[in-house]
Amino acid sequence: MQRPRFRAYFLHPGFWPLWFGLGVLWLMVQLPYPALLGLGRMLGACMYRTVGSRRRIAARNLALCFPALSAAERERLLKENFASTGIAFFEMAMSWWWPRQRLARLAHIEGLQHLREAQAEGQGVILMALHFTTLEIGAALLGQVHTIDGMYREHKNPVFDFVQRRGRERHNLDATAIEREDVRAMLKVLRAGRAIWYAPDQDYGAKQSLFVPLFGIPAATVTATSKFARLGRARVLPFTQERLADGSGYRLVIHPPLRDFPGESEEADCLRINRWVEAVVSACPAQYLWAHRRFKTRPPGEAKLYDRHR
Repeated sequence: MQRPRFRAYFLHPGFWPLWFGLGVLWLMVQLPYPALLGLGRMLGACMYRTVGSRRRIAARNLALCFPALSAAERERLLKENFASTGIAFFEMAMSWWWPRQRLARLAHIEGLQHLREAQAEGQGVILMALHFTTLEIGAALLGQVHTIDGMYREHKNPVFDFVQRRGRERHNLDATAIEREDVRAMLKVLRAGRAIWYAPDQDYGAKQSLFVPLFGIPAATVTATSKFARLGRARVLPFTQERLADGSGYRLVIHPPLRDFPGESEEADCLRINRWVEAVVSACPAQYLWAHRRFKTRPPGEAKLYDRHR
């Protein structure tokens, strides 16, 4: 995709409220990092009380995935999750607008040698990540030290899309934004020895998925990770990230490449990925994106697990 360019159309009065909101947000993120964490928690508490549909989805997911927890424990985890989501709103703005040096001070990166080794050997890399609330700032911090291409879905609002893409791509000046459905482009960059961020942990329907257990529940799991690795002749490097509890920033870990992947079958690969998802999410459940209806697609004949979405 081409680099985002400013257009005179963006100054249309219909976009003025959005520009005003973005301006207020820009001013707010000039505050010290601890203050932004506090504001994010306040925003998350407000969202918990007002965004009922997403709260119910997140609560349902927690009940499905952590049945051993008591109702009170899941409620505390749910509130922490909304606090993390509120913080993510300001992390998004930080990653777009903070000076690069200020942002870099928050990064604690481990395992970068795995990416550099693959690059030195001309080997493409699938950086297998998950949808944590720290997704935006984690990608920005890693992008400051290594070029990472990304899957991209255009936002419906052209002004927001322009601001978002410009904010993201400033960390990766030679990165490529690839449309999510453009498989040919993804394989091309992998075969060229580049690294691409990819997350296989959401429900994209049954068409390109297999039903394999996730937290003991049959979940539609995309087979694309295996296909991209095989056709793109790429290594798969698991990538994890977390917001540190002491307020010192973010721990990003690039793990060693998966051995013998792809394996003997796509089903075995999907099961292996879901076991990894379970382990990573269980280690940091408060920061995962529980508001996604992960178990929306059901095997034939099985009852739906969520109330009708409104």
